[in-house]
Amino acid sequence: MVNVGITGLGFMGMIHYLAYERVRGAAVTAICELDRKRLAGDWRGIKGNFGPPGRRMDLCGIARYDDLDRLLEDPKIDMVDICLPPDAHATAVLKSLRAGKHVFCEKPIAMKAADAQRMVKAAKRARRQLLIGQVLPFISAYRFAYRTITSGKYGKLKGAHFKRVSSDPIWMKDYWDPEKGGGPIIDLNIHDTHFVRLLCGMPKAVHTVGRSRKNVVELFHTHFMFDDPQLMVTVTGGTIDQQGRPFTNGYEIYLERATIVFDSWASLPVTVLTNDGRVLRPKLSGGDPVDDFATEIKEVVRSVRMETPSRLLDGQLARDALLLSYKQAESVERRRVVKV
Repeated sequence: MVNVGITGLGFMGMIHYLAYERVRGAAVTAICELDRKRLAGDWRGIKGNFGPPGRRMDLCGIARYDDLDRLLEDPKIDMVDICLPPDAHATAVLKSLRAGKHVFCEKPIAMKAADAQRMVKAAKRARRQLLIGQVLPFISAYRFAYRTITSGKYGKLKGAHFKRVSSDPIWMKDYWDPEKGGGPIIDLNIHDTHFVRLLCGMPKAVHTVGRSRKNVVELFHTHFMFDDPQLMVTVTGGTIDQQGRPFTNGYEIYLERATIVFDSWASLPVTVLTNDGRVLRPKLSGGDPVDDFATEIKEVVRSVRMETPSRLLDGQLARDALLLSYKQAESVERRRVVKV
């Protein structure tokens, strides 16, 4: 059994807690939170853009701390699950690794690429797993795409377009602070950037056009450039002001013998269009977003129990995604192609 201590009971901390309830081999045995109401189990004020609303929770039998150092002193804790604000990730991860704990940290890995690299190196020195919650490869529509591409069933990947757009998350404090939240290119669209990096390797350059709000990229379109000039990969993302716009995401993925499409805004389920004219609608598992996070946490538990890194949740991969996010922001600011 992997005993877990969650630090940070915001929206993602709640989602992780609910996901652990669905995973065998792991149990949340401690939580750390400054808000007294949430520490007592009143999660009704927690809000997010998917999943169930916050409610009153029975935390009987769970150790409760208001200081991370105290949680780290708990010898029963095997792994710390960090769901703190992004600017607190680096400090919390490094402390946890020094305390001899495995770490599962929500994305982004950090707010600075240099800090992310320090975290990766610290995990290697401590001989502990550092896993970053880039959940997209575990969400059913993207899990299907990843498995289909890597299986080679329809041939080589020729290109892809990803999109992820939402209304301004007005409930999120510091979202538009470049030092604390980073806006959508760091908080939201790092998912697609990570997925591109996972599928295609590291691009050699990016060209991003977009608009900014107070020096933070708000809405953008990126062309990732690779050594293979025939590999065409683009991402559209960001936020818009209209609160009536729900969170939407989707993709078109072009393979040698098929195209895979998905669009949550158009209510288009994952569809495979084959070279011989077939239109396939694969039946996907999941659908409940908490189940998708439970699938991610199963991989976390496997990695910790087997003491082997996870290819999908790798810290270096998450560091690369962060670096690429900042390269995109730089391209918007400088209005030109930026080398990686």
